Amino acid sequence: MSTVLSEQEQQRRQNLQAIKDLGINPFPADEFKVNANAKDILENYDRDKLNYKNIQLAGRIMSRRVMGNASFIELQDATGRIQAYVKRDDICPGEDKTLYNTVFKKLLDIGDIIAVEGYVFTTQTGSICIHVEKLHLLTKALRPLPVVKEADGKTFDAFTDPEQRYRMRYVDLIVNPQIKETFVKRTKLYTAMRQFFNEAGYMEVETPVLQSIPGGALARPFSTHHNALDIPLYLRIANELYLKRLIVGGFEGVYEFSKNFRNEGMDRTHNPEFTVMEIYVAYKDYNWMMDFTERLLEYCATEVNGTTKAVFNDQEIDFKAPFPRVSMTEAIKKFTGFDITGKSEDEIRKGALEMGIPVNETMGKGKLIDEIFGEKCEGNFIQPTFITDYPVEMSPLTKKHREHPELTERFELMVCGKEVANAYSELNDPIDQRERFEEQLKLSEKGDDEAMFIDQDFLRALEYGMPPTSGLGIGMDRLIMFLTNNPSIQEVLFFPQMRPEKIAKLDSIEDYVTAGIPLEWVPAIQKMGFNTVASLREANPNKVFNDLGGMRKKLKLDLTMPSKDEVLAWFN
Repeated sequence: MSTVLSEQEQQRRQNLQAIKDLGINPFPADEFKVNANAKDILENYDRDKLNYKNIQLAGRIMSRRVMGNASFIELQDATGRIQAYVKRDDICPGEDKTLYNTVFKKLLDIGDIIAVEGYVFTTQTGSICIHVEKLHLLTKALRPLPVVKEADGKTFDAFTDPEQRYRMRYVDLIVNPQIKETFVKRTKLYTAMRQFFNEAGYMEVETPVLQSIPGGALARPFSTHHNALDIPLYLRIANELYLKRLIVGGFEGVYEFSKNFRNEGMDRTHNPEFTVMEIYVAYKDYNWMMDFTERLLEYCATEVNGTTKAVFNDQEIDFKAPFPRVSMTEAIKKFTGFDITGKSEDEIRKGALEMGIPVNETMGKGKLIDEIFGEKCEGNFIQPTFITDYPVEMSPLTKKHREHPELTERFELMVCGKEVANAYSELNDPIDQRERFEEQLKLSEKGDDEAMFIDQDFLRALEYGMPPTSGLGIGMDRLIMFLTNNPSIQEVLFFPQMRPEKIAKLDSIEDYVTAGIPLEWVPAIQKMGFNTVASLREANPNKVFNDLGGMRKKLKLDLTMPSKDEVLAWFN
């Protein structure tokens, strides 16, 4: 990132120094005791009862109208925005008017964090407002906020570019406070789910993030090295095998909100770091877990949105139980006409190719079936639907179906064409489990970099005996996307993974001259914050022209102002 400061950043640093020179600490350590917030005042103030007489509120300056000896500012705290009225003689009752005339009027900027003390009143226009009697600077902001402007019903300069918003979420939260609601609902979802599990008698636990074997899912792991032990380690791709160890150890039901990491692609529904809730309950099967999942999601949707219904991409979805149940074999046959029952790996590969699905020789039978379902079937299930009874090859940790041994007792919950939950009747036969792991090893040797490792310690745990168990995993990020109508996973993560930020290349003076900018004006252009010709050309030409005059005066440049046509030519 460039260290060259824009004109506004330079001015703010000058203001900062001027504040210090006045003996005011722009970053005080003292506690300020807040006793009111914007939302409470706006919703509950009663003029007739004359309440809210001695309020203390802190917030960020979002706008200001300076009018001689009295001014209005808009403060934003964690709950919303409220207007404040600042009068010179109220905050400066003595002879010294420096706090108002110099600090407030000249040295404070939009984005600064201040505290006010005073009382609430209603203006002549009917607005609820804080009459400020004392004002304190709490934090001086050294960078300007993107200022959203409105005119004729249109919005200008809104902070809407997704890459900027995700990379600088702190700015996004300030200038687009409505997005906080998504994260408030995310917390409500976690709270509701915990309450549902806790009331059922199940215990929240924690398991390792650094693992010697990345087990519990079919995925490519992130790897690292432990120097002291001189061993490779992996960031977990799932916590399943550790939670099952706890069932072996005697817990009847355990759950965890797990940060998982998969070294795979990024798109609108995938982030390399994501959150999954996994729960395991002894003496249950996948039929019980389907009923449990329906009740869980109906409860959570109601707690988050006040209703079982949600809108996603203009489609209304309803989490009201019960959900339809369709086997994977039935789904593939319905949407492709192809019956996978009894088919060999080569037959399924041929069928996939005939459907136009790109597959290759490294893919085993399970992955081939998964590709067919994902390409041809998955997107058709909009309302919550259980897809059940997956082929054995797709489910190396799942019990074989009690009636159809070529299938497993597994379901996935589809919503809006995407998987939200995955559950099994857990495989607890250690001999069968070892054979399944060995099949995965063969796939790995063929080149499948998502095949499972053999976890010898987990097999040893199963040999001590794990009771019949059902497990469920829910993608928390994806679920909250559906509950808040956010089509991108980046919208529901405070800090999604981003590509490295490009370091600004500072153009030389010759670059500006080559671009047609007169040599004598280059220093002024750079002082205005345009560190590259490209950044200048992305600016508003009319604004650049208007700002040139101010910069010439500020820098005391003895230069002839270019005409507007000459400035416009710089942008061609």
